[in-house]
This record gives sequence, structure tokens and C-alpha cells, in this order.
Amino acid sequence: MSPRLFLLKAAACIFCAALIVIRIRVSGSGYFSFMLWNLFLAGLPLVFALLLPRTRQFSRALPVLAVWLLFFPNAPYVLTDLIHLRPRDPVPLWFDLSLLLAFAFTSLWLGFQSLRLVQQWFARHFSNTAGWVGVLLVMPLTGFGVYIGRFWRWNSWDLVTRPSALLRSISAPVLDPVAHASLWQFTAVFSALLLLAYLGWIFASSDDKKSA
Repeated sequence: MSPRLFLLKAAACIFCAALIVIRIRVSGSGYFSFMLWNLFLAGLPLVFALLLPRTRQFSRALPVLAVWLLFFPNAPYVLTDLIHLRPRDPVPLWFDLSLLLAFAFTSLWLGFQSLRLVQQWFARHFSNTAGWVGVLLVMPLTGFGVYIGRFWRWNSWDLVTRPSALLRSISAPVLDPVAHASLWQFTAVFSALLLLAYLGWIFASSDDKKSA
């Protein structure tokens, strides 16, 4: 990652934090402070992805990739925090909307950057096709992870702290997909949305580099 890109990402995170500080001063309430934690979780996949270029052997990279995949849904998950938007005096609704969008876009940006690094690692060590296959596999897994995080309230670390309960919960929609149609519908729609957004981000970045 270039220093300029790092500084830009840091500025986006600082801007998000500044909006929280302003809101607390205006309202006297720290209601949206949990967004800072969500932003931190959204940034973790990028940290793990940055470790991959230093790992050449797949056997050593596998644990890093597994942890990255475990935390990656936290980045697009922040998009669903828009569900919290409603009028809360004395803060204008437009301010809360701007705050949630700032966190959502920053988190998604961090997540896409980490996904791009993972894709490039696969392309270097295997092939471009393998990189894109990885992207196509990650998207539905992410949609699934976002659903169970938002609506079933599971967290990434529950795989370590409550593995049996989490695996039982995950197995239910696999064994009986009809009874969990809403989960699979959300997974399909959300993963398609993410894929389109990612493709747009990739192609836009490529066009900018060519024009430069």
C-alpha cells in the first residue's frame, strides 16, 4: 500500500471518529459510539491481508487467509448499520445519515482493499483465474456471514468462544434451506450487490491508472 493511500484511509477513519465526537457534544449521548468498534473490526481484514505478501508458502499463508475470511464480513456488515437510522433529537437526521454513510463507505473501502490484496496474492501464486474464483467464493460466504451477524447476532470470535453453538446454528439453514429462505435470499442479493460494487471499484481504479 502506498503512503498516499494509507494517509487517505487514515484520514477517512479520523473523519468518522470526528463525526462521533461532534454528535456526542451536540446530543450528550454516545449512542453511535459502537460504530467505532465496527470500524475497527472492518479494518482487521486489511491488516491480515497486508501480511500475505510476506508469506510465500501456501501452508503458512493458510492460517492468515482463514483469519482474514473470518473477519472479512465485518467490513460490508457496516452497510447494514443503516438500519439504525431514525430521527433522534437534537441531532438532525441528515447528520446521522452522513455519519452512518461515512462509516459504511470507509469500512467497505477497507474491506475491498483487503479483498484485492488477497486476490492479487492468489493471482501471483496460482493464476488470475484462481484469484477471481476466490472472489466469487468469498462473496456468498460474506453475505451469509453478514446475515447471521446482523439478524442472528453472531460475532466472528464466536467461532472460538462458542464453536459448538455457532456450528449448530449454521448447520440449520444448510440442512433445511426451505425453512430459512430469507437467509438464502439475503445471501444471494447482498453477495450480488457486493460483487457489483467490487467490480465497479476495480474497473474504476484501473481506468484511473490508465488515464494517469
